[in-house]
Amino acid sequence: MRVGVVTFPGSLDDRDAARAVRIAGAEAVPLWHADPSISDVDAVVLPGGFSYGDYLRCGAIARFAPVMDTIVDAARDGLPVLGICNGFQVLCEAHLLPGALIRNDSRKFVCRDQLLIVESNSTAWTSHYRQGQEIVIPLKNGEGGFVADERTLDELEGEGRVVVRYAGNPNGSYRDIAGISNAAGNVVGLMPHPEHAVEDLTGPGTDGLGFFLSLIGATV
Repeated sequence: MRVGVVTFPGSLDDRDAARAVRIAGAEAVPLWHADPSISDVDAVVLPGGFSYGDYLRCGAIARFAPVMDTIVDAARDGLPVLGICNGFQVLCEAHLLPGALIRNDSRKFVCRDQLLIVESNSTAWTSHYRQGQEIVIPLKNGEGGFVADERTLDELEGEGRVVVRYAGNPNGSYRDIAGISNAAGNVVGLMPHPEHAVEDLTGPGTDGLGFFLSLIGATV
């Protein structure tokens, strides 16, 4: 399996995402923001960081990168896409996912190991988990508060598209939402960083590895 990892100007977790892909047993394929080709990959990861310096809004400029035109079309055709932190922001800006990510309600950057509850294991990226499973994954963001109007929130809840939820809300996200999916379940965005929890040596355990193992199980 070939999993593309996009690098935007300002990405800083692309190498970590690529390493997580390799640990899960897949081939990590580097994708450049200015190249519209996605090299016949089987899935794509949009990594965390500060694409284009977070100017305008987080993810607002990256959304117009040439590679995103290809990714948006492929995602709508079923390509699995995972957006982590800044990648989640890009997915919202690209309208592959609803809602937006705004400044944390504390007005402070949050960096900590975060307890999450898996709400949906029916996506391409979460089938490795049990519904209701508690996992610990690092969280690091300044604009991590997920917001949407009440109708959208009700739709996400009613359609089972809340993927992970915070146990103890660290940033003011509506309804404690930490990650969501599209209706088809192939596109997932979350603010915590599963790529930082794939090895006992460097993370708080390996709870994040399941996102990448889920992909392999969903596509083989």
